[in-house]
Amino acid sequence: MSQAASTLSEASPSNRFALAALLLGGAAIGGSPIFVRLSEVGPMATAFWRVALALIPIVVVSLLKKDAGPKPQSLSDYGMLILPGVMLALDLGAWHFSLTMTSVAPVFVTLIAFLFFSARISRIFMLGLAVALSGLVILKGGPAAIGNGDFSGDGIAMIAAFFYACYILAIGRLRSRFDTIRIMLWSTACAAVCIFPIGLIYEGHMLPATVYGWSIVFGLAFISHAGGQVAITYALAYLPAAFSSLTLLLQPVVAAILAWALLNEAIGTMQALGGAVVLAGIMVARRG
Repeated sequence: MSQAASTLSEASPSNRFALAALLLGGAAIGGSPIFVRLSEVGPMATAFWRVALALIPIVVVSLLKKDAGPKPQSLSDYGMLILPGVMLALDLGAWHFSLTMTSVAPVFVTLIAFLFFSARISRIFMLGLAVALSGLVILKGGPAAIGNGDFSGDGIAMIAAFFYACYILAIGRLRSRFDTIRIMLWSTACAAVCIFPIGLIYEGHMLPATVYGWSIVFGLAFISHAGGQVAITYALAYLPAAFSSLTLLLQPVVAAILAWALLNEAIGTMQALGGAVVLAGIMVARRG
């Protein structure tokens, strides 16, 4: 990890801007469940359009950008750029099927970072993580509500969380060498190539039938992926991957707010309290 990423408590402009980008990116991705629920096509087809259409703004920006930074020089470089796309494809496929967020996702990131990336996890960070996870439990209605959840759906969500952890960590390693847009271009294109045959084989019907249907997948692609993932990828140049994984916990909070605003789903006292505790936990972890 870079020196800038090692101490989040430093009040440098880069860290402050990276934290803002991280939170905005997490919020943008948090809206993805709403888009997926409203999509006219199946979960895998929706996942394909999510990354395929996101290539439009990413390619435009890459063409307009004068200094795209270092280019891959070896097969190892190409493999490193392709790996996040494979992990993202596996994550999106499982996530779109489950449509739920598992609370163990940041634990996966922390453990993988510690075991394979020699990441140093402080006690304050672990305290913040525990607080944020407690908030997620409250948000979901308490331990009893989580225990009554669908076991197969929770299992798929855990698989999605694992692959998202791998994706975040792979991106974090790449940001020390390559520009944000180059990483996003490779990872997004690779994810689209991986997801398309799966959607075509298992769902067949890939095209939205109406303008409304296309607007949903365009919104998912431009807001949640091109906006959210680019912001998070940028932030990973300055913030540790383990902390950045806490944006996963923002997603159910944002999803609950958007469901209330767009789908008229009520937000109860428990959900409001849980959301506040999640945000408090993230702020505590920031000091670690």
